[in-house]
Amino acid sequence: MFIYSLPLFFTQIQLSTPLDLLLIVLFLFVISYLTAPSPNKNGECVSLKGLSLYQTLIFAWVGHLKLWVVFWPFFILLNISLFITDTLAIQGNFTVSSWDEIHFILLTPILFWTLSIWRNSANTHSRVGAAAARLSVITVFFEYALKLVIRDDYPRIFFSCQDIILDYAACF
Repeated sequence: MFIYSLPLFFTQIQLSTPLDLLLIVLFLFVISYLTAPSPNKNGECVSLKGLSLYQTLIFAWVGHLKLWVVFWPFFILLNISLFITDTLAIQGNFTVSSWDEIHFILLTPILFWTLSIWRNSANTHSRVGAAAARLSVITVFFEYALKLVIRDDYPRIFFSCQDIILDYAACF
């Protein structure tokens, strides 16, 4: 996340400074920490041994898995997907509409992941871990909002519009 969009946010869009954004992130972390549930001391989490993918998704949805099991696999896959999508868009291999479609396709799993993180936040060793996971979810939505701004207002600096023949009108 933020590999290509955050530099554009500071250099081209210039809505805030890095210090402003750092203060906002720290404020959101404090709010996330204060609202995070206390760690689950009962150990009511389900073990992953012998579970199918369907059962794992159900237990993640209900809130019976450890937080790291729900957080890390999707976080890594999401970042890889966003990095590859943005790299291909900058190189001119994706049209603007293809870039939109991939982000729209990723939005449904992100919503599932968000609800799963919130429901499994108590299944961790500390409130700091739960707050960090919740803050990461919030930053994903900030990334999506930033990409929407880039898509609507600054497509010529993000996309390689001179190489795109079929979707050239989307760059204006």
